[in-house]
Amino acid sequence: MPRDIFLQRKEDVLSKKDKSSKARQSLLLNRPSVVNPKQSWDKKISDLCMKINSLDNYYTTSSCSGRIVLMVNQDKKESDLFFNVYHDLISFNQIKKDLEVISKKNKKSVKFKLEPCALHVACRTLEDAQNFYNNVKLAGWKKFGLISFKHRFIVELNSTERLEFPIINSGKILVDDEFLKIIVDESNKKLKKSWMKIEKLSKLI
Repeated sequence: MPRDIFLQRKEDVLSKKDKSSKARQSLLLNRPSVVNPKQSWDKKISDLCMKINSLDNYYTTSSCSGRIVLMVNQDKKESDLFFNVYHDLISFNQIKKDLEVISKKNKKSVKFKLEPCALHVACRTLEDAQNFYNNVKLAGWKKFGLISFKHRFIVELNSTERLEFPIINSGKILVDDEFLKIIVDESNKKLKKSWMKIEKLSKLI
């Protein structure tokens, strides 16, 4: 019987020992994973990932349900750039407290960044990719497309809810409380909008 290359790749990806190994191994064993935002799928997107991975002709290669970060304001990627990472809704009191702590200990420029949900899905055939593509469109995603055609077809999804701007400079917080409250409100609205797209796509699959 010929070897199923797609299935082998899927098993390799879902069982490899990496930061998300706990969640992936739990899926292969058909039991829920222990959700850890730094070592597994985010809980907001884990159900969608598990549903996709339960299908014969699909599997996820990476995912994020969306997050808010306070990080060093630079384009070059290095280690230790992140001060705080939030995978859930934020509160005014918490973000203000964190900003005050960062501003006292750090003199670098710091930016506030809301990153939208993102997902990469491997599909066995072009037809499978097209079917998934159609569901993504129906779920209200605006930014998606095929990014790989070799050995497997990869559909990349990126939501469009973003915010990014400097928030601390030379140890000084650049926004007052009134504007910070607006930032918190807008960020939470955008996160909820991203999660609604995830939920809608999960229902369509």
